Amino acid sequence: MSYQELYEQWLHDPRLAAEDREELEGLRGNDKELEYRFGGELEFGTAGMRGLIGCGTNMMNVYTVRRATRGLAEYIGSLGKEACARGVAISYDTRKNSRLFAEAAASVLGAYGIRVYLFTRVHPVPMLSYAVRKLGTVAGIMITASHNPKEYNGYKVYGEDGAQMSPEATKEVVAYISKITDYLAVPEGGDGGLVGTVPASVDDDYIAELSKLTLSKGAVERCGKNIKLVYTPVHGSGYVPVMRILEKLGIHATVVEEQTSEDPAFSTVAVPNPEYKETLAMGIALAEKIGADVVFGTDPDSDRLGVAVRSEDGEYHALSGNQVGILLLDYILTRLKEEGTLPKNAAVVKSFVSTGMAALICREFGVALFETPVGFKFIGEKIKLWEQDGSHTFVFGFEESCGYLRGTHARDKDAVVASMLFAEMVCYYTDIGKSVYGRLMEIYRKYGYVLDCNISVQYAGLNAMKEMNAVVDALKSISPKKFGPFEVEAVRDYSASVRRVKGGKEETLDIPKCNCVYYELAGGGFICVRPSGTEPKLKIYYSVKAESEEKAQEVLASVRDDVTALLRSAQE
Repeated sequence: MSYQELYEQWLHDPRLAAEDREELEGLRGNDKELEYRFGGELEFGTAGMRGLIGCGTNMMNVYTVRRATRGLAEYIGSLGKEACARGVAISYDTRKNSRLFAEAAASVLGAYGIRVYLFTRVHPVPMLSYAVRKLGTVAGIMITASHNPKEYNGYKVYGEDGAQMSPEATKEVVAYISKITDYLAVPEGGDGGLVGTVPASVDDDYIAELSKLTLSKGAVERCGKNIKLVYTPVHGSGYVPVMRILEKLGIHATVVEEQTSEDPAFSTVAVPNPEYKETLAMGIALAEKIGADVVFGTDPDSDRLGVAVRSEDGEYHALSGNQVGILLLDYILTRLKEEGTLPKNAAVVKSFVSTGMAALICREFGVALFETPVGFKFIGEKIKLWEQDGSHTFVFGFEESCGYLRGTHARDKDAVVASMLFAEMVCYYTDIGKSVYGRLMEIYRKYGYVLDCNISVQYAGLNAMKEMNAVVDALKSISPKKFGPFEVEAVRDYSASVRRVKGGKEETLDIPKCNCVYYELAGGGFICVRPSGTEPKLKIYYSVKAESEEKAQEVLASVRDDVTALLRSAQE
């Protein structure tokens, strides 16, 4: 069926809601828009699905949500009555239609005889992950598009361990979804009285778990009420839990009041991504007013933490996700060692595109470092494995995309615990007469300056993912010898689980497969090219080491020139 025929079928289906019919009527004659909306289906991958809000098969709406949930329900049903009785926990953030989509998912599950625990108000990703584990549900659903612009929403599925659903289980769910061709069908029979709410005690238990992870109680007692921090939830779900844990510990933070409202338009920012300094602008303005040294913010589903710190010259610097990761890693290992509580089998996990500085810090502390593909579910899998075999003790995990986790209470990025740790870290350094920015500079002086950055090449249209993967595939047949001043020591093809060392030797990589090419550079740096799993972007990651920031910027420029030329040849 052509996209025009599918459009007409939806438009004249009596089950289509009046407001959706009006929306589609307004698109008549706009072939480009109609082809986008009905020329394909919203892909359900290992991170669930994410897309623009609107009517159509390739959009986020109640029809695509119900269809995905029907597939999930049939998968759960195939696991047996016990799985249905254990049920599914559902949460949602402050985005447009998040509550509507959550209720639609709950209704479908109930109609399929599956118990549902629905949060009564917005809750962040880590609290959904925690609820799945605490309540013993067989799965979880989070309605969110994370840090994407306001026009987006999404649907993430979690497994019984609290991590995002595994690729194997996702494949089975997708098989059930693919069989459902009638998007507008609604399961009959109501929810069977199976839709209930998440007990309020789950919130209390989550906060109690986080308070066990504090590392500097003495410093917090001495400095917590007097330090000057500014926090902004950027209109998201982090406001209540972040402020609650800080208040419990006795850490004072001044909140950006204008950004505490649950505003689905995120009207005070261009995009609700606290990784960007512009998103923290109101927080920085407030920090300048009250003389604060640190500004931190969380995204709509509160799984990412963004930070800006003031340097000695009074300027506020927005830290990269890698820099925040370095600071938290150094702080956690330092405090565990000082307290004599650093496990002998301690382990840190990071995505392989995250900073090479982590290896230097872990080596200094004698801590094992493991790398995973991009996606926090892989870090969650490491935690699960070590709990089963006892080989390592998880102490910290992070991704360069502003995602961090300490503790095993959740199996996804947790900006609430990261906010707590960062605020506590400010107390610790204040107590010993240092600043966070000053400590970052000390780290660079000790290990050398590692400059990390990533660049995104935007794609568009229905074939965006296909085009991005084609570029990465083409790179696998090209063998560059050098980028800038750095020799290529080895090339990792993660799609084939192969590492090719200079000279021709091949090694097998023991890591989940993904379509990604990774160049190991002499001196410990790297370049990595991969398609984003959630957005139509080709992502290029750089990590280069030099004796100073100025020199690092200089060599990065030459490296980027060579990468640009390489990508050009891959597209020819």
